Formats: sequence, structure tokens, C-alpha cells
Amino acid sequence: MSVFDELVGQQHIISILKDAVAAARSGEETQEMTHAWVFTGPPGSGRSSAAIAFAAALICPNDGCGTCVDCRSAKAGGHADVEIISTEGLSIKIDEIRELLQRTSWAPSVGGWRVVVMEDADRLTESAANALLKAIEEPGARTVWLLCAPTLHDLLPTIRSRCRHLQLRTPSAADVAAVLANRDGVSPGMADFAARASQGHIGRARHLALDENIRARRNTIMKLPFALSDISAAFKAASTLVDLATQEAKEQAEVKDEAENQELAQAWGQGATGRGMATGGSKALKDLEKEQKSRTTRMVRDSLDGALLDLATLYRDVMLVQTGITETLINQDLAPQIETLAQTLAPALTIEKINAIMDARTNLSFNAAPLLTIEALMCTLAVTRQSPASAER
Repeated sequence: MSVFDELVGQQHIISILKDAVAAARSGEETQEMTHAWVFTGPPGSGRSSAAIAFAAALICPNDGCGTCVDCRSAKAGGHADVEIISTEGLSIKIDEIRELLQRTSWAPSVGGWRVVVMEDADRLTESAANALLKAIEEPGARTVWLLCAPTLHDLLPTIRSRCRHLQLRTPSAADVAAVLANRDGVSPGMADFAARASQGHIGRARHLALDENIRARRNTIMKLPFALSDISAAFKAASTLVDLATQEAKEQAEVKDEAENQELAQAWGQGATGRGMATGGSKALKDLEKEQKSRTTRMVRDSLDGALLDLATLYRDVMLVQTGITETLINQDLAPQIETLAQTLAPALTIEKINAIMDARTNLSFNAAPLLTIEALMCTLAVTRQSPASAER
């Protein structure tokens, strides 16, 4: 057993990481081991999992056995020498980085390395990134930085130039289905559906396979394009999509928010002496509520982004049918409706709709108003005839 066993379809980087662990263990200065790494890859490829597995292997006395206390605590985020930075908000601010840098200056307390895993390095603000740059330029003797981002371009050029880069791939549908069947006991048919629908995103595939509510929500979203008969229907579909995303985000946030509020209130003495919280408790609660609001906003945008990716797979299937390919459809359960839509749209218009979906994702990433963005998109998707200007292009 090894900490790298859970990395699906990433054999090309596992060997590199194992060589780095061996070099770190030997203590010799070689090219295999360096103090800063960047893990990039599409959502669901497992870049954070790869970084955490590497961190566990570095502090494990058995090079990442996966069973010892060090490996288990590192993967769970509880090891004294492994710090996992994961933000649920929209950005990582400079104050958070300054606090982190103070902690990383300490010498390792248990293992031979102090490892920092930053799961969302692409969310660093400019000032936070500059503060991090100085730490990477002047690293501690036993400190290793593991940054995760979708692409290299999501990081400052000065940061990525000082890191070793590892590019993860999207796992194949067969690999994801095998993991769901072997690890989670999912039936072969459901595992195949979830693997195709998630487009190689292992976490999302697992949620689809195990949660009927998520499957029902996705089914509602996937049927929206077939109801776009006019502009009025487009606005209704946009409202439905945003409402579904908001509802999903609120359901996830409410449970976390309530538990965090109670924990913080108790930490500030509420109920301990029959009185209210100690001085400063109210401000702490307001700060927490601000963070929770930011987290909910991100959850809504992430939910919308996932829905837009699902819609893109639908029009991808339409394009395949238009080219005479029907064997590799992602949404095989919607094959009859997809074939009908393929006969209605011109191939060039299908490509325009896919581009419109991707443009909407980009706009949302730049904090565009969700409802207005989705309304504009649905109006574009409702168009069944190509404009003269588009036809000329």
C-alpha cells in the first residue's frame, strides 16, 4: 500500500514524486528534489490529492506507506509538520499569508520536513502572491512548498519560474468507473454513468453515484435546453438554473455555518457563566459571518460552473451526432432528444453555443452578476437560426 495508490491515471507523475522522496531521504543534493513545486491540472484531476500524498511521503519514515500515523495524520490535515491551506472564500488575502509565513519559519517538530500544501494558489491576491514569492525565493532549509492551481498561468510568472512543475491529466472514464466500483461499491452501470457525466472528475463522480438528489438536480439542468422555445422560456430557464445553484450552495453552507457559529460562540464563553460572550466575541462573529458570506458566494459560482460544464457536454454530444458519431455520447440517457436537437441546429450554431457557455464561465470567474450572465447565455442557447453576420464569419 502507498499514499500514491489513490492517484488515478497519474502514473507519469508518481514515479517523479517517488524519486524526489528517495532523494530527500538520502540527503544528497540532486535534481530530483527541490523546495517548491506546482501541481496543475483540470478540476477533478487530483492535483491537491497528489500534493498531499507527496507531503505525506516526505514526512513518512517509510516513504509514504499509507498506513503509519504520520501518513494518516498528514492526509487528514492533522500532522504538526504538514500545513494544508484550503480557502472556501473567493480569495486568499495577504494577512493569511503573513500568518502562514510565521508558522513556516519554525523547524520541523516531528518529521524531517515542514511541508505547506496550498490547494488554491490561483486565488491568491496580488499582494498575497508577492508576499509568498519572497518566502519561495528565500526558503527555509527544511521547508517545502506545494502549490496547486488549474494552470501555470494562474500564478505569477515570478512564482512559477521558481517552482518545479507537474501537470496532471484528466483520468479516463474507465479509470474513474473502476475506482467507484472497487472503492465505493457502486454498481457497474451507475459507475459508468457517473464517470461519463463527471468528465473524469473523481469527486464529482462519487457524489453523482451516491447522491440521488444530485442526480435529480443534474437531470433538471440537462433538460433546460430542450425547453428553450422562445425568449420567455430562456429567462425562465435562467431563473431555474440560478435557483438550483443557490439552493445547492445554501444547503451546503447552512450546516457548516451553524456549527461554526456555535463553536465560535462557545469559544468566547457564551453560556459558560450564564452571561453573553466575552469582549470581542461579537466582532469575531461578524468577521466569521463575512467569511461565511464569501464562502456561500463562491459555492454558488462553483455550482453554476459545474452546471455550465454539464450543458457543454450536451452540445458536445449534439456536435458528435451531427458528424455521424453516436457511440461515445456522454449523455446517453438523453440520446433521442440530442438527435432531435442535432437535426434542428446547424453545426456552426452548435459550436457558437458551446463557445457561449465557455464565455459565461469566464464571465462568472470575473464576478459577473450570475443571473444576468445566465440570462444572456440562455437567450443565446434559445437561438435556432444562425445570424447572417455569423454565417459570413
